[in-house]
Amino acid sequence: MNKKHKVSPLGKTWIFDLDGTLVKHNGYKLDGEDSWLDGALEYLRQIPKQDMIVFLTSRTEKEKELTENFLAKYNVRYDMIVYGAGYGERILVNDCKPSGLRTALAVNTQRDRFMEDEFEIDETL
Repeated sequence: MNKKHKVSPLGKTWIFDLDGTLVKHNGYKLDGEDSWLDGALEYLRQIPKQDMIVFLTSRTEKEKELTENFLAKYNVRYDMIVYGAGYGERILVNDCKPSGLRTALAVNTQRDRFMEDEFEIDETL
């Protein structure tokens, strides 16, 4: 389902899970290496440079070198990777701005299918 989200022109923090969200779930285990989901790499590359990119993964520190080498191979920019994240829900809690701007948004996708949601800048927010 393709959903459109209106977002402010302010700098953003993008938080992505890796397996099943950006790359094939457990592809590095099943196929011997990761592989991008259709559209994921292109999407990451269009995120503005001033925005922060954080990856969350349940992968352990043992997979750190493999993971970071894969991202480097494709020149993927990121600010941080959090390893060892739990398998359950990822809960984002943030305060609203005094203007009423909601500062937390969550998108759930189908496993091994990159999100179809769109984000449109609304200068009035």
